[in-house]
Amino acid sequence: MKYIHYDLGNLTKGRIIEVFLQGEAANIKLLDSPNFFEYENSRPHDFIGGLARKSPVKLKTTHYCHWHIVADLKGLKGKSIKITANILP
Repeated sequence: MKYIHYDLGNLTKGRIIEVFLQGEAANIKLLDSPNFFEYENSRPHDFIGGLARKSPVKLKTTHYCHWHIVADLKGLKGKSIKITANILP
């Protein structure tokens, strides 16, 4: 598994994204478009989030932009995960 990706579209500052994880643990990252591009190309990138061991995870946007959620197992022993992501009102 390379990674799971959710395209959240354009969101304003302060929007909360709730991520539900099925699996033991995963890296959950909220990235704006420029940083998602860097992530896809295996280059250094900034993100909100990190290692998640329990669900749900709530992450907040820091500025207006096109946002993405990524979940991966890099550095972890798990074999598979599933996530769902919701933008809270």
